[in-house]
Amino acid sequence: MPTAPKESATNRSPALRPALPWVIAGIVVLALNLRAPIIAPTAVLGPIQADTSLNAVGAGLLTGLPVLIFALATPLATRWIRRFGPEVVVLLCLSGVLAGTVIRSTGPAWVVLAGTAVIGVAITLGNIAVPVIIRRDVPWRQVSLATGAYSAAMNVGSMLTLLVTAPLAEAVGWRWAIAAWAVLTAIGLVYWLWWSRRLRTRATAAPEPGPTDAPPATSADGVRDTPTPAGASATSSAPATGAVPGPGAGRPRFRLIIVLLTVAFCGQSGAYYATTTWLPTLLSDAMGLAAGASGATASLFQVAAIVGAFGVPVLTLRARGLWVPVAVMGVLWIILPLGLLLAPEAYVLWSIIGGIAQGGGFTAIFSIIARVAVTDAEAASGSAWVQTGGYLVATITPPLAGWLNATSGGWTAPLLLVLVLTVMFCTGGLLAARLAQRPS
Repeated sequence: MPTAPKESATNRSPALRPALPWVIAGIVVLALNLRAPIIAPTAVLGPIQADTSLNAVGAGLLTGLPVLIFALATPLATRWIRRFGPEVVVLLCLSGVLAGTVIRSTGPAWVVLAGTAVIGVAITLGNIAVPVIIRRDVPWRQVSLATGAYSAAMNVGSMLTLLVTAPLAEAVGWRWAIAAWAVLTAIGLVYWLWWSRRLRTRATAAPEPGPTDAPPATSADGVRDTPTPAGASATSSAPATGAVPGPGAGRPRFRLIIVLLTVAFCGQSGAYYATTTWLPTLLSDAMGLAAGASGATASLFQVAAIVGAFGVPVLTLRARGLWVPVAVMGVLWIILPLGLLLAPEAYVLWSIIGGIAQGGGFTAIFSIIARVAVTDAEAASGSAWVQTGGYLVATITPPLAGWLNATSGGWTAPLLLVLVLTVMFCTGGLLAARLAQRPS
């Protein structure tokens, strides 16, 4: 078992690193805004279609378009993080979500879709910024906890949106109902404006120690790093061209870990979005549940993610190994499609188990990235590669599952697709975790 690596050169020094509760608070208030804006329209799709004349394809774009943009706009997010730093990118993210939310709640169908596209680009910036902030500002042993809080907050935001938007729309109309979530975004923006200013003040008052103040740090790969000189940019090692670098250029081991994590996240994202999209319909068709009952049962899949998100840090600390939580979440993921295939009458149990798996799987993948990246540039580029692949697959799998259902006349084929995706998560994640722990 390798020992915990020392903080790498581009982590903040102990004198400059902010208190962990403030970092977690910033991550949580940001994460609350990284999925809720996408989920909000799903609660009022009927009124939106009736008012804007959106057809079924257009209504699907309200959730599918942001996921596609996650994949396509990731290089832009990586470039901006290297150029402006993660705090500025977070401010751009929240400002974009705020603007997109307002735009989406006004005007005809094309304006609704334009606002949705703005939200997708903005959230992509936040998706890439969070792993960089965690790697830089969170102590090594607390990485899984911070990533768990990030994952849990996204699911909490999704559930609050699902619970509140529809009743609010009945009272004030769908436009005001989805626009109301801009208040949450505004709160996050105010927090990060204050927090960024405070960080700049701390940096001015206590400059980074020079290279003579600290011994070279050791990365997760056992590579010796030269401390960053005072005043140097944490991402100064990144190429100046603005192109997205390959993951871990010059570090074959890191590059291989990122490839394996990309496979794992393709399975994770594909299984999550296919299940989220079709589980209510599956329960209605296969078990004869009414729309309300199937929706309530499917919501357990979202709520249980909180258990998985905070379960991974506990498992990591107790087992002292990254592969253990990945293995546990992989098994739970595989149980979901197998359970629905072999014993569909226990659908409540399978929904809860699958929810724990999806929350924990996300946390495990991005905890590994934050642990093995040596620089901010590595954390950003590695996260970008993983998310690009994962969200491209997430764009494809819901319509593919729907096509399989339509052509086969049942849910066996879509569930087999989810099973293949969960096996991908388990295989890629386990290999990446074992490689990340292997001594150089």
